[in-house]
Amino acid sequence: MERLIEKLMYASRWIMAPIYLGLSLVLLALGIKFFQEIFHILPNVLQMKEVDLVLVTLSLIDITLVGGLIIMVMFSGYENFVSQLDVDEDDDKLGWLGKLDAGSLKNKVAASIVAISSIHLLKVFMNTENIANEKILWYLLIHITFVLSAFAMGYLDKLTRGKDK
Repeated sequence: MERLIEKLMYASRWIMAPIYLGLSLVLLALGIKFFQEIFHILPNVLQMKEVDLVLVTLSLIDITLVGGLIIMVMFSGYENFVSQLDVDEDDDKLGWLGKLDAGSLKNKVAASIVAISSIHLLKVFMNTENIANEKILWYLLIHITFVLSAFAMGYLDKLTRGKDK
């Protein structure tokens, strides 16, 4: 009975496979939004104020960072929790593929969230005349929370890895 339960539990990791595959659909949706923004600004680029162009550019960078985060979570999560990816050596193999464990993935996700938050905060600062000061303070507080959380996770990871050696 115990062996059967263990086999079922181990096999249940495959439930995550469609979830990781679903992330590729989110990536497709982000790609559509990215190019939708590009097609919106191109006809108006000569009439746009520089600040507006920078704000749109920051939004595009934000979308790009989220897309990279999705790729990282999708591939390394699949490899860590479901099965190794069988990628031919002839194919373009990602350099980090197979090298991110769950702890490293967590730290990279935290760093990506800080980068995304930084871009969002920069957009807020570029548009301060249209945003209430109280709201700006909340954005800043949230960003600082992300930074401190990422730092704490990295520091704790360093401490625990140091004990393992």
